[in-house]
Amino acid sequence: MKPGWRVPAGRFALMVSVLLTGTCLFASAQADGPVDNALAEDRAAMIEPMLDKYCSRCHNDFDNVAGLSVEDLRASDVVSGRNAEAWEKILRRVASGEMPPHSKPQPDMAQRVAMVEWLDAGRAQYVAAHPDPGKSAVRRLNRVEYANAVRDLLGVEADLARDLPPDNSGFGFDNIADVLSVSPTLMERYVAVAGKVARQATGLVPARAFVTTWQVPKDGSVMNSGVPAFNERAGADLPLASRGGTAMRYFARYDGMYDVVAWLNSNTNNETDRLTEDRYTLRLPLTAGTHRIGVSFRRQTWPDESVQWLRSDTDYVPLPLDKPKQLPMDVWVDGKRAGTVQVPSWRMHPRYSQRNFPRDVLQVDVAGPYDAKGMAETPSQSAIFTCRPRTAAEEVPCAQKIVASLAWRAWRRPVSAADIAPLMRVYAAERANGTFEQGIEVAIEAVLVSPQFLFVVESPPPAGIMSTAYPVSDLDLATRLALFLWSSIPDERLLSLAEQGQLRAPGVLDAEIARMLADPRGHALTENFAGQWLYLRNLDQQRPDITEFPDFDTRLRTAMATETKMFFTYIMGANRPVTDFIRADYTFLNQRLARHYGIGGVSGTAFRKVALDPATARGGLLGQASILTVTSYGNHTSVVKRGKWILDNMLASPPPPPPPDVPALKAEHDGRKLTARQQLELHRANPSCAACHVKMDPLGFALENFDAVGAWRTVDAGQGIDNTATMPDGSTIAGFTGLQQVLLDRRDEFAQAFTERLMTYALARGVGPSDMPEIRAIARRAAKEDYRVQTIVRGIVTSPAFTMRKTAALQVAEASR
Repeated sequence: MKPGWRVPAGRFALMVSVLLTGTCLFASAQADGPVDNALAEDRAAMIEPMLDKYCSRCHNDFDNVAGLSVEDLRASDVVSGRNAEAWEKILRRVASGEMPPHSKPQPDMAQRVAMVEWLDAGRAQYVAAHPDPGKSAVRRLNRVEYANAVRDLLGVEADLARDLPPDNSGFGFDNIADVLSVSPTLMERYVAVAGKVARQATGLVPARAFVTTWQVPKDGSVMNSGVPAFNERAGADLPLASRGGTAMRYFARYDGMYDVVAWLNSNTNNETDRLTEDRYTLRLPLTAGTHRIGVSFRRQTWPDESVQWLRSDTDYVPLPLDKPKQLPMDVWVDGKRAGTVQVPSWRMHPRYSQRNFPRDVLQVDVAGPYDAKGMAETPSQSAIFTCRPRTAAEEVPCAQKIVASLAWRAWRRPVSAADIAPLMRVYAAERANGTFEQGIEVAIEAVLVSPQFLFVVESPPPAGIMSTAYPVSDLDLATRLALFLWSSIPDERLLSLAEQGQLRAPGVLDAEIARMLADPRGHALTENFAGQWLYLRNLDQQRPDITEFPDFDTRLRTAMATETKMFFTYIMGANRPVTDFIRADYTFLNQRLARHYGIGGVSGTAFRKVALDPATARGGLLGQASILTVTSYGNHTSVVKRGKWILDNMLASPPPPPPPDVPALKAEHDGRKLTARQQLELHRANPSCAACHVKMDPLGFALENFDAVGAWRTVDAGQGIDNTATMPDGSTIAGFTGLQQVLLDRRDEFAQAFTERLMTYALARGVGPSDMPEIRAIARRAAKEDYRVQTIVRGIVTSPAFTMRKTAALQVAEASR
């Protein structure tokens, strides 16, 4: 091939795949047997001339494009570990075909392959000989991890994360050690939460009544006429034949009577009002412990219970002629109907008439206990009080047993009498002025605010290790594994295996990974990793314009998030290929979301796995409304946001930040509305903008058939949508399926990008040059196993970065450089 020769469209990605496969074989040869030194020397000799010929024009000390200069780079750097960050940049860009730019002279494919093979093998060889697991910072549990750890330690079901301030994020995740700071105010919050949890777990909560409130997610009033309801089941915890309402988890502190209070919509022009006329109460008995409480109406079919039929305005209020009917409103406790309250189907208000929408629940309060009768032993008490002293002489030994057991789990390591001595002093001081149970309560509170619980503090290095990396203990590995897969602390099984030194035994670690992913606690990976990787946490903040998208409502928003969460959970649990994230012949839908997608044959509110017709423009993450909505604005799509999301999250190749004072896109020109393509064509006329947009825009244009809430469309701004685009290498793509094929052709790059993001989350730190050879190796092993996702998880868990740490002396020495 001649320099400057362009690979025909469609073949470049295939050649890159072959190139990466060749890299895999070469790197494998480095590890498994002798290497042809003459060949390696020949390739090393060609590197510096290639840098000079194809790179130095832009990447020099003067221009320093993208912060990279090759003037001081030498081939010997690769084997000595110098300038690792610069060499990793070069390797990534050359392997992906992005560099040199397609408008510049190109090395032939043989040169490109040889360069990438040599670089990858050299970097892998150096890192294998000089393992660097990265900085091991002492880190705080973030608020989600803290709440999950308390739940698993004490069996307390409470939304503790709501009682703690949000955590900062770094590298896209909120579990990154360097950003999890601690302040006096935060410690005060931890102390307050610990006291609340300890009282709830031991049952030593006051008997006085207080109110717990839940706001039901609702759409705002429609045209100033109240909050609508829907003639369908409101959730999986409510009966099939119900409509509206809500269900929540409630912890009853004592056996006694409790009031379940429902505040109903009144259809005034301000539904934030809570009027006593719309307050309905049912008093019922509850036993101490956790319950599922629900409130719902019974599903009706006649028009005045299913659709809005009367519209009021500020000039004229039509009055209904018939009287309101009595509707049964059911209260459910643990799946059984506990009682029914009759409520009128509408209520007259001085400003508006309650015939605009069906009755529904805006808020639920649970108040109590009233007439408390004591407290039966709850699951959390059973877990804590493994013994009950019958005499004063038995109290201290029993307290020591309880405290030692809790500290073992909470601190994730064996504990000695000296370890628990401070906790026993706290117990003794409280016991002197109260009961045995009160002493245990204060000891639990002390455990929950102890540094050994709040922070991940790993064991010191074995004796004799002063300046090198070393394997972490099995106990520390168990903690890392639980935080990665469960966002929590290890359970007794995992701790016991670690304590016995069995966690690294053949087959044991693989079995534990499979067990933990299958456990319900494994859903934390969906909530916390996928929730941040895919921007799902941003979905609640999206506010699509109701004028542009009148069908968008709370039900649809919830369904969007549910589809993506179930999709991710299924891929992880079923060990599917990660390429399913790009293209899959299935998804998870209910009737509301299926209707939004134009897919028939799905009825009801329950989600189920649905096979997709090949002709349907769905399948994979980029066909899901959640992703398409969080990458759009409230009233229009964003080619740039969608293209940047793909580069960031699917290819780990983010564009550089925009220059300052970038002008906004113009929605109109000469009085004519512009399509997204026309707006960006005007924008790219600025040369400083064009360099970045040439990478992002083609990916975003391919998704233009999806509107700002992920529905299919063929027209934008009154004009037919052009979903074709030209990639930087000159190849063209057309629409959603064309984009899927482009990403599938780059599946190796995607597998590496996914591994990189998952490893960042698993290590609780940003990945660096020393991590990249192992990341590439993990992705290559996954490719050999059909890109199975659990192969990637196992690769991360068994990697040096996950299983090793540096000594403090080495970290200090590096920091002083």
